[in-house]
Amino acid sequence: MGARGALTLEQIRADVLEVLELEGEEITDDEDLIDVGMDSIRVMHLVAKWREAGADVDLLRLADEPTITAWHRLLGAA
Repeated sequence: MGARGALTLEQIRADVLEVLELEGEEITDDEDLIDVGMDSIRVMHLVAKWREAGADVDLLRLADEPTITAWHRLLGAA
């Protein structure tokens, strides 16, 4: 992680793949995460993890555009 609270694309991808129990090549960064099994419980787990790391995370904003690329846009800047 770069600046306090800023998440890298690689970290977001790794965390998403971990909660979905998927391998990296199974999804793309622009794929709708709902279509590959993301649900509210998993998102809340990610939000808690990222908040502990210092990220300013808004659950509703993540739900508006559930892709790794969009989440990086929201979380990649401190």
